[in-house]
Amino acid sequence: MRVREASTEDADAMTDLHTRARSAYYAAGGLAAPELADPAARERRRNAWARAIASPAMAALCAETAEGWVVGALAMGPPKDADVDPAHHRQLFQIHVHPDAWGSGVGSALHGAFVDGVAAGGFAGGVLETWEANARAGGFYLKRGWRADGARRPGPGGVDYVRLRLRLG
Repeated sequence: MRVREASTEDADAMTDLHTRARSAYYAAGGLAAPELADPAARERRRNAWARAIASPAMAALCAETAEGWVVGALAMGPPKDADVDPAHHRQLFQIHVHPDAWGSGVGSALHGAFVDGVAAGGFAGGVLETWEANARAGGFYLKRGWRADGARRPGPGGVDYVRLRLRLG
């Protein structure tokens, strides 16, 4: 497996794996299937990936197998919340790993690429949001030093998104 910069040709594969990963973790967190079935949502996800790939302010990365199968995707860039200083932090907007590749090191490789990018840019740390019912993601980030900073916002199924921060160095 290798992690590389995403190209416009990757947008469909990134969207498909995002859709599969999202469906798996929301279902595991108790979100009902009808809430996951919105067909327009796939197009919104694809447009978001295409914008991340094209944006000079963002970084979009893919993790792919030796055979060229995209098994992971990452988007990062300046923080979206006004209370997070973009001069000192980068936001990890998304890490998605195809459910068939969970536990194989793809997420760790993408997370490592995020940390390397933050450090190379001279930033103090990162910020992200995770759906509180996604215990798998919560454990993944806590294991890597991320900590809740108290910020929350409403999420699907009446379960909040929780903001986490990572301090480097």
